[in-house]
Amino acid sequence: MATIRQFSNICSRMMRRTFLIVVIVMALLLMLLKRQVSLPSVSASLSLTQRKPNIVFLLVDDLGYNDVGYHAKNGKSAIRTPNIDELAEQGVKLENYYVQPLCSPTRSQLMTGRYQIHMGNQHYLFEHTRPQCLPLDEIMLPQMLKEAGYSTHAIGKWHLGFCRKACLPTSRGFDTFFGLYTGGGDHWYYNRTIEGEDTGGGHDLHQDTVHHRRNAVEFDGIYSAELFTAEAEIVISQRQPDKPFFLYLAYKNVHSPIQAPGRFSDSYQDSIQIQPRRTYAGMVSAVDESVRNLTRTLKEEGVWDNTIIIFSSDNGGSLYHAGNNWPLRGGKSYLNEGGVRAVGFVSSPLLPKAVQGTINTQLIHVSDWLPTLVRSVAGGHTNNIKPLDGYDVWKTISKGDVSPRKEILHNIDPMFNLTVLTDEDNAFLASLPGEVKFDPRVRAAIRVGDWKLLTGTSGTDYWVQPPEYAHAILIQACAGYADTIQLYNIRYDPNESCNLARHKKDIVLRLLRRLYAYQSGAEPVDFPERDVRADPQLHGGFWEPYLD
Repeated sequence: MATIRQFSNICSRMMRRTFLIVVIVMALLLMLLKRQVSLPSVSASLSLTQRKPNIVFLLVDDLGYNDVGYHAKNGKSAIRTPNIDELAEQGVKLENYYVQPLCSPTRSQLMTGRYQIHMGNQHYLFEHTRPQCLPLDEIMLPQMLKEAGYSTHAIGKWHLGFCRKACLPTSRGFDTFFGLYTGGGDHWYYNRTIEGEDTGGGHDLHQDTVHHRRNAVEFDGIYSAELFTAEAEIVISQRQPDKPFFLYLAYKNVHSPIQAPGRFSDSYQDSIQIQPRRTYAGMVSAVDESVRNLTRTLKEEGVWDNTIIIFSSDNGGSLYHAGNNWPLRGGKSYLNEGGVRAVGFVSSPLLPKAVQGTINTQLIHVSDWLPTLVRSVAGGHTNNIKPLDGYDVWKTISKGDVSPRKEILHNIDPMFNLTVLTDEDNAFLASLPGEVKFDPRVRAAIRVGDWKLLTGTSGTDYWVQPPEYAHAILIQACAGYADTIQLYNIRYDPNESCNLARHKKDIVLRLLRRLYAYQSGAEPVDFPERDVRADPQLHGGFWEPYLD
């Protein structure tokens, strides 16, 4: 009997141990499962397919805030973009989203996740006769996506420098490049003059891989938006089936020269009477048709359901080339809202149903795309690179969480002509409740929370209504809107009409101190003299790397 009892006890203990082991194993599995589900990356959320999503980034050049359909209907603009609107309505519209006021600065911050003052690019843009490019020690977005397993392709406008071969897209992480090295040129024949000249220059259309570069002249006569979209469709159709792809499609539209196929501009014959504005509207419509063709190709190729599309303008519309940002103040090249508040949205079937068709008003900046795409979308990492100014905002976009971004340095440009302070300006500065170290004559702007401070000649003192809306109610500006030091509450005054600087001296001082802190950590400005070796006539009539 004792033996039977002992055997029974032994069995009982073994069963209890087995049960405990099973419970512990199940608990561990449950913890791992919960951890996997809670990861903020899109890749983790696609555990059923184990596929990383494709990324298509559409960057439209000089598109005005009031020149996309879903804004235009409220801004009394005649421009129509039904395909862009449909894509935006299916996704998340970013209505507190910012870029830089010029081409190269926006592109540099998109590609590095870092402010331009930390790369020496805070003055103007990359001119093609100045021997400069995005610093070669900066690790760029396509390089990090390649490490995460992506094929990478750039199409359209580069404008990040090409003086050396090491500056070219295919030397900075892109597998292939088809497009323009410079920042502009004819939309049909791809000729670009030297800055400040009406003649000369050379041809600027290139088809490159990491192993081979060539100048592409056989495409002359094909409109740029249609050509770049056709090339993007080839990239999609010839993709590697075992790899996700990153497609960076940077349209030259709607940058000057103002050119569009007649079938687009003629559609505005009855609604827009001013010819340049009508042609500009045609340029926007050409992009809209291109977006339709691109999305159709994604669906036909069976990759639509696993693709994330990001749409962004690179700066505000040019007030000198028929663009419109009404009712925002200013436009391209200015640090007013019309120059830096972007048209932007994210659209994808991968977005949770709860956020599809919503408007997001959280603060987001173009520098946020790198950490967001690399970490949360591609499942990669940003280790061992220079400190980022961007934040991972995927939870903000996909879940509606509060943005981790609390401020934006729009820019500090010490090379721009200093403004002259009046006696009234000096008296105001002396009245601030503390020491001012930042020189307010410098062109600069910063956003902290809802507050935005502008100094120097950072803005313009006018608003431009759409030419087709002659009866627009003019913006009523308060006194002081043209002062050297301007402070606005962007939440309640997005049009920057009432300067509150003299009523909020403590906030002015706090923001001036933030500018001083940024300026103290800035890299010296890199803006070399123009180099005659860049002349395309020395390179067979083509814009080419000219220092090696």
